[in-house]
Amino acid sequence: MTRRTRPQGFTLIEVLVALAIVATTLLAGLQATGALTRNAQRQTDRVLAQLCAENALAQVRLSQQLPDVGDSTRPCAQAGRVLQLRLLVQPTPNPNFRRVEARLSVDDTPVLQLTTIVGRI
Repeated sequence: MTRRTRPQGFTLIEVLVALAIVATTLLAGLQATGALTRNAQRQTDRVLAQLCAENALAQVRLSQQLPDVGDSTRPCAQAGRVLQLRLLVQPTPNPNFRRVEARLSVDDTPVLQLTTIVGRI
């Protein structure tokens, strides 16, 4: 009697299919990691922008004078990052109050806008 032996191992097609499945899975994982990294950066930018805006508006309130109507831009450094702060002061129907708006951006991309009303003391 002749005994037939079955070949051991995988065929080339089986190996290629397995590699394609692994590559697809790794690609999906890489895309998810990239999305999480971008989201974390956006969150960091928003927190730093919030700090800059609150500091700028607090400085306006603490100056104890009604701010002049106008528009000014200056850098705001927080945690090693530099954001652009644009402070807009606008009149209100009541001459004793001014609307102060802080707009923050990173690389010309808007991140946050915070507005308050400042009055005469």
